[in-house]
Amino acid sequence: MAATDPALTALAQGWCALSLLHGRIEAHVERALQAKHDLSVREYSLLDVLSRQHSGPGGHLQMKQVADAVVLSQSATTRLVSRLEDRGLLARYLCVTDRRGIYTDVTEAGLELLAAARPTNDTALREALDEAAKNPELTPLVRALEALPVAQTSV
Repeated sequence: MAATDPALTALAQGWCALSLLHGRIEAHVERALQAKHDLSVREYSLLDVLSRQHSGPGGHLQMKQVADAVVLSQSATTRLVSRLEDRGLLARYLCVTDRRGIYTDVTEAGLELLAAARPTNDTALREALDEAAKNPELTPLVRALEALPVAQTSV
């Protein structure tokens, strides 16, 4: 396709709008979580992902799965886990069936912080979407997000 192809231009404009919407939402949620809970969006996401683990087959996530879920590299995820572990929000332990495997679980303090931060996250997300909906370029994306069916989350 040529660079002036209308379909390519529309696709590029759509991507720019999606990127703008994501950036605005993330910045708004980040400010709210930092101000009220001393958490970044990534820290909140990591606590949320890890809080949904369960005992039994397939219940715990490998670090690659965690990294994919929070959209970070494995090394950045490991650093993030270490920071939250230092704060007493996460704990690591060896897998009982494979001593090479290391699991990460949310501590009671981490679960309490997550529970306290969840309403802040949800409110900030709603505020950011409401503000974005005022922009005609972003309105269709906001409406599309709002129309998504509620799905059972899995990592």
